[in-house]
Amino acid sequence: MLLHTVADRLNTVADHLPLPDQIHPDPALSEILDDEVRHLARLLGYLAGEHAFRHRAADRYPGRRTATGRRTALALASAAEPAGAALAALGAAVHHLGHLADLTHQAPSPARARATATAHQGLVDRMVEVRTHLARAAKQLRAAADTQTTPVATTPPRPAASAAASRNR
Repeated sequence: MLLHTVADRLNTVADHLPLPDQIHPDPALSEILDDEVRHLARLLGYLAGEHAFRHRAADRYPGRRTATGRRTALALASAAEPAGAALAALGAAVHHLGHLADLTHQAPSPARARATATAHQGLVDRMVEVRTHLARAAKQLRAAADTQTTPVATTPPRPAASAAASRNR
C-alpha cells in the first residue's frame, strides 16, 4: 500500500504540470513550478527518509528482517533516483523560464526571437523530461508493490478438544 501511495503522489506532481502545448512563459507557470518543486522535494525527502528508517531498523533488529521489508526499502531507494532526476529537470525548467522572462525585456530582434524559441523549446523539453522521470519512478514503485508476495492465508488452527469435553466421554 505504501508503494502505491507514493507512486500516486508522484503521479499527482506530474498531473499538475502543464502539457507541452500549454507551456507559456507567464507568472502562472512560475507558480506551478514553485509548487511542484516543493512537492517533489518533499517526496524525495520522504523516499530518502523512509529508506533510511527501514535500513536502520533492519540493522538494529536483524531478527525482524523480512524479504518484503527489504524489497520495500529497495523500491523506495530505487525510486529516489528518477525522482531526483525529475527535481533536477524542474530546476532546469525554472532556469529556462527565467531566461524567457528576461528575454521579454529585450528589444525585439531576430536574435531575441531565436533565443526565445530556443529557451521555450528547452522549457518544453525539461517539462517532458520531468513527466518521464516521474512516470518511471511511479512505475518502479507500482511494479515493486505488485510483485510483493501476499502472505498465504492460513486457516486458524482448530481448537484442541477441551479437557472437560474429553473427560465427559
